[in-house]
Amino acid sequence: MSDPRQTHRARTLPATIPFVAPEAMEAARGAPFEARLGANELSFGPSPVAIAAMQAELSDIWKYGIPDNAPLVAALAAHHGIDPACITVGEGIDGLLGTLVRLYVDQGDAVVTSAGSYPTFNYHVAGFGGVLHTVAYDGDHEDPMALIDTARTVGAKLVYLSNPNNPMGSVHSAQVVQDMIAAVPEGCLMVLDEAYTEFAADDTRPPVDPADRRVIRFRTFSKAYGMAGARIGYGISHPDVATSFDKVRNHFGVNRIALAGAVAALSDHAYLGATLKTVAAGRARLAQIAQDNGLTPLPSATNFVTMDCGRDGDYARALLAALARRGVFVRMPGIAPLDRCIRVSVGLPAEIAVFAERLPLALGDLA
Repeated sequence: MSDPRQTHRARTLPATIPFVAPEAMEAARGAPFEARLGANELSFGPSPVAIAAMQAELSDIWKYGIPDNAPLVAALAAHHGIDPACITVGEGIDGLLGTLVRLYVDQGDAVVTSAGSYPTFNYHVAGFGGVLHTVAYDGDHEDPMALIDTARTVGAKLVYLSNPNNPMGSVHSAQVVQDMIAAVPEGCLMVLDEAYTEFAADDTRPPVDPADRRVIRFRTFSKAYGMAGARIGYGISHPDVATSFDKVRNHFGVNRIALAGAVAALSDHAYLGATLKTVAAGRARLAQIAQDNGLTPLPSATNFVTMDCGRDGDYARALLAALARRGVFVRMPGIAPLDRCIRVSVGLPAEIAVFAERLPLALGDLA
């Protein structure tokens, strides 16, 4: 029964958690997973420098966080060579997306995204009363110009693109993304989710240009920096966009331990470089395991490999369940035709070995 004291919009929404946590799945099966390869986490963890910085900050946890996040804003500004006024820091890209939608989307406003792309953005749009318009993928890639055409047709306030893409692992060139930015219609803001950008080649990233009012770029410390549990990310945009977050954001949303860790992680270039090499090797190994078992690995510019099962979504879901029963946690895209695939994160070598051992057994379960 809905609560009449809530807003009309809230009364129309289901109470839901978009992702089932692996911890909940482990509780249901009564045993831990031996290979946690479903959430695109960096299971070999953050830089030791970042860990040390976070440990040093523990004794000051009695203090509130720093509301302007100044230490990280300054470090990011130096890292990117831009004005600190162009940066906003928040509770991961998820938190930043929620604040962005709150800023730009009124009841009934149109928003455009790809059907099957990152669902948390959709969750925020629904929560603030926006009307979501979806565009089909072009094969295994999002379709930038179709997104722009739809945004123009419906008068969208926001148009979302993830590059590299979750859940398919595909990536567009910097020129394709720049062409999309150039085509953003008047009155619309492009939301460029670059959560996985560190794993991709340099020629997939347009130059950072905070003078461009048409786009906001989001990045995170959850993926390549291995700090998913710290919940910390940032946006880069024109100062008028960036500073507007101060109108509605949770000013104490970033805790001081995460802030210290992010500043330290950003400085450890050697560890990031080693991480990227490890992930590339892990992707190659996962691709080989897929091929050895009759699955087709899709090219990936992320820390996961999406594997085409060559059947329909029901088959892929059954394979997911069979792997879970055998102690392996992986995920899959949510809608057809993308849901013909499973998505496997790069994990520790021992976890990848477990996946290599259990995948043929799970496939056998379905034979």
